[in-house]
Amino acid sequence: MRASDSKSRDILVLDDDPVVLLAITETLEREKYNVQAFSNAREALVAMEQTHFATIISDQRMPEMTGLEFLDKCKHIQSNASRILITGVLTLNTVIEAVNRGEIFRFIAKPWIREEMLATVENAVQRFTLIEANQQLSADTLDLNEKLVSSNAALEEKICELESKAKVFEKTNQSLEENFSHSLEICFRLIEAFHPVLGEQTKSVVSICREIAKSDLFTERESEVLVVSSWLYNLGRIGLPRELLTKSLNDPQSLNEQEKTLLHHYPIYGQTLAGFVGTLEEVGHSIRSHRERFDGQGFPDGYGREMIPAPARHLAVAVGFVECVLPKDQALEYIIRESGKSFHPEAVRLFMKSSNLINLPKKVLELTLAELEPGMILAKGIYSPSGLLLIPEERRLTQGIIKKIKEHDFANPITQRLMVFR
Repeated sequence: MRASDSKSRDILVLDDDPVVLLAITETLEREKYNVQAFSNAREALVAMEQTHFATIISDQRMPEMTGLEFLDKCKHIQSNASRILITGVLTLNTVIEAVNRGEIFRFIAKPWIREEMLATVENAVQRFTLIEANQQLSADTLDLNEKLVSSNAALEEKICELESKAKVFEKTNQSLEENFSHSLEICFRLIEAFHPVLGEQTKSVVSICREIAKSDLFTERESEVLVVSSWLYNLGRIGLPRELLTKSLNDPQSLNEQEKTLLHHYPIYGQTLAGFVGTLEEVGHSIRSHRERFDGQGFPDGYGREMIPAPARHLAVAVGFVECVLPKDQALEYIIRESGKSFHPEAVRLFMKSSNLINLPKKVLELTLAELEPGMILAKGIYSPSGLLLIPEERRLTQGIIKKIKEHDFANPITQRLMVFR
């Protein structure tokens, strides 16, 4: 039995007649009520200070005080207890006084009937239980409301704190971005001041890389790495002797082995110097590898194919185009010719698509290998590097054909540009 159920069974009975008191007590105890019986009102009042009663039953006529007077005192001690008055004379005045003074729950007339007594007590106990439950619910609700108000206040304070921190973070982030942009600007000015030709080449490479970086084939981070690398790829050259740098720009074929070895270290110097600009580990790798070749004959590490970081592959094409110092048409021919040798074929295709340096017929669209989709129709046949026709012109691509093209490219890179009809 729960504690609340046990408490609701406590009954106080007051009657100065021992026979009546015993009869009521035995009647209620048979129904499993916990009865405390008293013949003295003052003793009963003392008991109320120690026990929480569900129902209080009192006779009206007693020597010390009337039942109404007793129940009036009970009302101030235990206001929730249901109060029952037993009286032999039930007059209008008694009823009015009972309502005004004792707030009586029920009257029981003498001589009382057992069934009537039990029904009245059961109703009284139920009333007490409901009042107690409602009070507990109200107390819990009030407590929850107070906690909710407190939580809301704490939440609002936390939100204000977070908003304040967000503003500080935003301001700090903006400041960091400005500082980073300022650092890039300083690096570019150093390159430009060291050798004006390097400055012009850097600006051209940045312009091309920005266009390439707009491709959906790049993640946001890869685009960022490519653009930042294009600003800093020449940084390592400021550590070379000026005479060697001028010679390498004007007549690279005249370099001796010692000069070539020294020149081949500039990407490593660039990677090291880029580390002073910020947290640029990926940018450093891109700068270090932008002179690697697809065929593995580049420097400084001799990487080839997919070993070269993706941003470095595209940076290499842009640098190769700008530094070949040829008219545009011839420079484009050089890039296409070196596809699969110096440059990654897919990087070349994206460069040709992004640069807009050659006008194509309006009905023809240039794509990279990764952009081919089933249903497209080839505007130009696809050939192997040895001249073998792989896929004829005007062939509609299927998933199987695209798979075979990619497998062939992996084994023997396809270096030509890929054209489809719009």
